Amino acid sequence: MSDQSSDEGPVGVQDAEEAALAVGVAVATGVDATASRDGSGTLVVDVAPKAWVESARYVRDVLGMDYLDWLSAVDQPDGDPPGVDVVLHVASTSSAGLLADRTREAQRDPGPRRVNRLLLRTRVADADPRLASLTGLWPGVAWHERETFEMFGVVFEGYTDPSGNGLRPLLLPDGFEGTPLRKSFVLAARVAKPWPGAKEPGESDARPEGRAAGRRRHVPPGVPDPSWGPREPGEAPPSAAQPAPQRPRRTAGSAGRPRRAPVRPAAEATTQVQPEPAADQTEEPPGEAT
Repeated sequence: MSDQSSDEGPVGVQDAEEAALAVGVAVATGVDATASRDGSGTLVVDVAPKAWVESARYVRDVLGMDYLDWLSAVDQPDGDPPGVDVVLHVASTSSAGLLADRTREAQRDPGPRRVNRLLLRTRVADADPRLASLTGLWPGVAWHERETFEMFGVVFEGYTDPSGNGLRPLLLPDGFEGTPLRKSFVLAARVAKPWPGAKEPGESDARPEGRAAGRRRHVPPGVPDPSWGPREPGEAPPSAAQPAPQRPRRTAGSAGRPRRAPVRPAAEATTQVQPEPAADQTEEPPGEAT
């Protein structure tokens, strides 16, 4: 046995726990299962899509994972085989709170609090992602399955909720097309659907003869520039768009306007000086005029 350890315990104990969990799920469902751990040390059980509901029932009723935390999906187009991973995160309510503290005290466990949790995962086909619904086990999973349906396109068969309206979108507006969280989803609306109304200047496909090209068309978010991507050895990248010509600097004669006289500051303004009287002119005292 290896002497390595982690927050969840020695590696040997972890291996034994994973093996026991995989065997328990396989016996309960009649389908093989594998168990591993993610980067944080949480147990991950991988099951076949046909054993999805029975595996969830086993971890809830036998393992005590009665608390539904969340359900979501991960697109795996490069997987083997490619598909969409549906992931369910559950936890045990008896491993937290006052009941857990009393259990740890009875077991004389001085260690830190640990919430028992588990990830149940399965992969559905990429072309037609379908999976049985878990609303019969956790009614609260309806919200999560609706979001996963509209974001990843996974159809949950047997879905039910109190409204009786069936599986339907949750967040996106009416008429939205596509599954935004799939990696194959094109982010540019103008590529997926023609833009309504007139096109912006410079984006028209037809241009009158002799007229210069308009401004460069902006690339929508998520679509790389044409110069980006792999190329053959020695192949030159596609020519980038020519920058817009710079406007010539305006001069006084170019616009036909006279040059304005510079405005002098107040400190430099000239003042009028009174002329001094001539030297041969003298003032006569008042009353002495003859």
